[in-house]
Amino acid sequence: QVPLVESGGGLVRPGESLTLSCVASGTIFSIAVMGWYRQAPGKRRELVATLHKLGRSNYADAVKGRFTISRDNDKNTVYLQMNDLKPEDTAVYYCNTERVATEEGVFSSWGQGIRVTVLS
Repeated sequence: QVPLVESGGGLVRPGESLTLSCVASGTIFSIAVMGWYRQAPGKRRELVATLHKLGRSNYADAVKGRFTISRDNDKNTVYLQMNDLKPEDTAVYYCNTERVATEEGVFSSWGQGIRVTVLS
């Protein structure tokens, strides 16, 4: 397992912005994919956005044009800039890493989750 630490969640009003951050710790050689998922109350966890180390990104239709995913490979960090937030964006957001190459092997990990609440 590769520990992931998320930050940046909170309570906002519709139309406001938040930026989530997630740092992977440890001796990491590379991370193939970093991304964000979310789970709203009573719903399944769903993809928000992913970003491959080579630059390919993938977004859920619901967030296209409002959210931007980026990463700093030197810092093993992924960001999610969320603009024009809507009440339906309210969820617990989870950081995810896939194919993290470390001295001990290759792992995939989930963060603990961070809450984002958009007032309705």
